[in-house]
Amino acid sequence: YDSPDSPTHKVGGEPIEGFQTVAHRLPMLSIDNVYDEAELSKFDERVRKLLGDEPLEYTVEYKIDGVALALIYENGILKQALTRGDGRSGDDITHNARTLRGVPLKLLGENHPAVLEVRGEALIGNRDFAHIRAEQEQRGEQPFANPRNATAGALKLLDPKLCASRRVRFLAHGIGYAEELEQQTHIEYLKTLSK
Repeated sequence: YDSPDSPTHKVGGEPIEGFQTVAHRLPMLSIDNVYDEAELSKFDERVRKLLGDEPLEYTVEYKIDGVALALIYENGILKQALTRGDGRSGDDITHNARTLRGVPLKLLGENHPAVLEVRGEALIGNRDFAHIRAEQEQRGEQPFANPRNATAGALKLLDPKLCASRRVRFLAHGIGYAEELEQQTHIEYLKTLSK
């Protein structure tokens, strides 16, 4: 029996032939940037107008310039990983996601939702990027221009062992589709996710 959460899947399996495009259960939208207080105030005005008298609380987080991914867990086991794609559908990169640092093949704890989609960013850290560029220069290769493009390229490699060599990490920051999820706020979800 080849268990999908076996540690042998972390190392990387055999190369695949191509990518399958899969529809997202919920659209995977991108986040807009705000560059000054005036823009932030305008955003707040729009939100308050839409909510009326409902109480409002914000959660502020850093925006990571990585590659957006959705990790889909069924009963705590990683079943699928999708890129954002066009927001309505993305490429199935499960074979590569299994090799990313920070992507558990099986969630800790018990009583997981039947389906839980964890959204976040795949990225190569600055120190790892400098190391990769130095290795490329030693081999006489043209070094990668920036970490975001190197990350995107790694996720689209057909051979997961090559993806693993790029030192790509995953940083979870949100939720997509979920069934049987008890948490009600974003902060509650993040606290649960960290466990």
